[in-house]
Amino acid sequence: MSKKRIHVVLADDHAVVLMGLTTVLSLEPDIVIDGTAENGDEAVELYRRFRPQVILLDLRMPGTDGVSAARLIRGEFPQARIIFLTSYDTEEDVYQALLTGAVGFLLKRSKRQELVAAVRTVAEGGQWIPDEIASRIRDREGNAELSPRQCEVLELVAKGLSNKDIAKLLGFSESGAKQHLRQIFTKLGVVDRAEAVAAAIQRGIIRME
Repeated sequence: MSKKRIHVVLADDHAVVLMGLTTVLSLEPDIVIDGTAENGDEAVELYRRFRPQVILLDLRMPGTDGVSAARLIRGEFPQARIIFLTSYDTEEDVYQALLTGAVGFLLKRSKRQELVAAVRTVAEGGQWIPDEIASRIRDREGNAELSPRQCEVLELVAKGLSNKDIAKLLGFSESGAKQHLRQIFTKLGVVDRAEAVAAAIQRGIIRME
């Protein structure tokens, strides 16, 4: 008796990665690649068109990124089974991806056997969360969350702006900027601006492009 075929859509903005994923999965007799996308918008359209059992999304893509695409897909199709494929495994990246309802995570350095097993497991209704990723999720859940405004302040601190400049740019007093920083330090468990920036980059709260 032949296995039920698993229909899959793949999305990654790197052509070589996309080619490699397609090649590996196409070698499996029970896996069918319905389509490939190079950005989040294309991924959403392909999901609408094919309604695959599994969609693999690169976490970071230009334009509509993987997290935004996942939110759109899950908004229309709550039953969608999503695996995030990423080179990044910071706490914030993983946590935001988890909030979309994704049921699988794979690092791009994962071996062929892991990729195939993840697709089959998720298609059958299971989850695929490697220990390394699960650890990141636990770390993130134990940390206080910065507000959007606090993230804005921290990004400007990372760019070297003074409290006075931050206050002027964001429309509050210099004492307000200092208050935001004190709250940021407390949430991140740090004592100064340099430590705050370092911790935020390490956790993936802000990125220095």
